[in-house]
Amino acid sequence: MQELKKSHHQQAIGRSSAGLSTKIHVLTDGKGRPIAFHLTAGGAHDLQGADALLGKVNAGVLLADKAYNAKERVLDKLKANNCLAVIPSKSNAKEKCQYDKHLYKQRHLIENFFAHLKQYRAIATRYDKLSINFLGGIYLASISIWAI
Repeated sequence: MQELKKSHHQQAIGRSSAGLSTKIHVLTDGKGRPIAFHLTAGGAHDLQGADALLGKVNAGVLLADKAYNAKERVLDKLKANNCLAVIPSKSNAKEKCQYDKHLYKQRHLIENFFAHLKQYRAIATRYDKLSINFLGGIYLASISIWAI
């Protein structure tokens, strides 16, 4: 049984309500072009991707969705690096944080990247079993997205 758990880790496949899936976490530049990637199992929390990618942030502003609004794991690290976090509060947060709503609208560039990435059938349907091969396909698709 231990080998099964190890192989699922190498595959970055996890069970979610929709079935088996993989999450692609991406760090993009100001134009929505990819800089860094991290894969997690589908049922994993988004903060696992944040833990892996926050060390690579080299910008004055970081736009992210509500799942990344965690004080110790994200916001404090960004503040220590003099990076402005533009992340809305979760709907169940006791204390709502302020963020620049005008700047947050630029997050559509990140969503556009995922829309372009899903145009590649091998990425959208996850043909590769091992995560290293799947990540290689993502890098290859990203090269063509950079060329656009």
